[in-house]
Amino acid sequence: MKDLLVLRDGDDVAVATRDLAPGDEATTPDGRVVVARGDVPRGHKIALVDVAPGAPVRKYGQVIGVTTTQVGVGEHVHSHNLVFDPGERETPLGGVHTELTVPDGPRPTFRGYRRADGRVGTRNYVAILTSVNCSASTAKMIADQFPQSVLDDYENVDGVIALTHTSGCGLVPDSEGGQILLRTLRGYAAHPNVAGLLVLGLGCEMVPGAALSARSGAVTDLGMPGIGAPDRDESSALLAAIPGDTVVRSMTIQDTGGIRATVRAGVDAIRAMLPEVNARTRTDCDVSELVLGLNCGGSDGYSGITANPALGWASDRIVAYGGTSVLAETPEVYGAEHLLTARATRPEVAKKLLDQLEWWRSYMAAGHGTLDNNPSPGNKAGGLTTILEKSLGAVAKGGQADLAAVYDYAEPITDRGFTFMDTPGYDPVSVTGIVAGGANVVVFTTGRGSVFGCRPTPSIKVATNTPMYERMSEDMDLNAGRIVDGTASVEDVGAELLAKILAVASGEQTVSEELGIGAEEFIPWHIGAVT
Repeated sequence: MKDLLVLRDGDDVAVATRDLAPGDEATTPDGRVVVARGDVPRGHKIALVDVAPGAPVRKYGQVIGVTTTQVGVGEHVHSHNLVFDPGERETPLGGVHTELTVPDGPRPTFRGYRRADGRVGTRNYVAILTSVNCSASTAKMIADQFPQSVLDDYENVDGVIALTHTSGCGLVPDSEGGQILLRTLRGYAAHPNVAGLLVLGLGCEMVPGAALSARSGAVTDLGMPGIGAPDRDESSALLAAIPGDTVVRSMTIQDTGGIRATVRAGVDAIRAMLPEVNARTRTDCDVSELVLGLNCGGSDGYSGITANPALGWASDRIVAYGGTSVLAETPEVYGAEHLLTARATRPEVAKKLLDQLEWWRSYMAAGHGTLDNNPSPGNKAGGLTTILEKSLGAVAKGGQADLAAVYDYAEPITDRGFTFMDTPGYDPVSVTGIVAGGANVVVFTTGRGSVFGCRPTPSIKVATNTPMYERMSEDMDLNAGRIVDGTASVEDVGAELLAKILAVASGEQTVSEELGIGAEEFIPWHIGAVT
């Protein structure tokens, strides 16, 4: 592999594939030799041409910022001489279409749990879902009574998990934040990876447990704005159907007689569920039943070169087969939104994404920040300088497929194809929204080494570079760094990743599942007033 990667013809910078010291000669794929004028860490950018002060710098064929000083060939290009500049970008409302094809031969399948509503689960969990933070400790006490040793007799039960959070009361239920919380909790209650559900409340909270455990068609007037009110815009999202074969129980601590009595009653309720949940078995399901969540965290200079394009390849293949993928993290597509809006199937789809970005500009301004407060210090240590550069690499996770739909946070994902969901860039909050929407598998790419799980949905972690993979191999499921090493192509790794997705969907455990990680990463997005 050459010392430098040039990602597009006409780029002003290349990416170093090894640490460069002053005076080192580095070679590009087309044979150009560049002499490093200073230290350039691997994954960081080195100038290929002289760039005047205040001039734009291009990577991926797109502007990633402007220089603050004269930059000469061979200089390290980073935060000391490159800054964010919003510039002007055309944002077409569609017009770009990519025809996706699939290879001849049998369609891929996986072994999943088909639910009564037709959706397919990749796991078979019993979930204890708290309506309010006041019941969180009790929920954990109940879940602690079901370690793996207790579940050994139930081979089709993946676990008993407590899904707790920090809200549910002290908020304005009819507010944007209140509606987001309700959508999120309802999404988890109705998730196809949940076969048994115990909704646990305190008894006096603003979010009643009945608002989460009622089945479709059974909700009338629960005393909550947006619940049982068909004329409200949010009602369709809030009334996401719990599958008819999900075993559902609910209780409150106050009515049951306190914490100890509730733990006893909760344990009894779950024990009674286990045989019925265990009776569910896997069956052959078409690849089109996959709803793939796309996320990244701890990104570095290789993310947009290795793991993200490989995930984009796998996403395109799933979409071509009629499945669904979901990109998210709205602040981390800023600067690359034009690449998504151009692919929108309808102008209103593109406009919704632009509206969401406008909301984020206002939201950040109200908090005395800007969208360029991202990248994080870890991102910058890994070679990413501006949000424009980070976003251009992040959208590669979405491949080339047409953009079929744009969703609000935790809104049920009903369209097939490549879609987008409005979420923050903060990993657990972002993935919580995607899972609430119905994702039954998540792929999480990382360059710095994020250790992330998201039960009840399995999280496949993909390393962007080989040194990190070798250092943290017990926490990674796949190494995409081989693309930079020159031992595999993007298509090679994409095909391996698709095979891994199908295997995990069929029950193969991810490393985060082996460690029992995922319940603490359930973090609904909280915005708005707390009273």
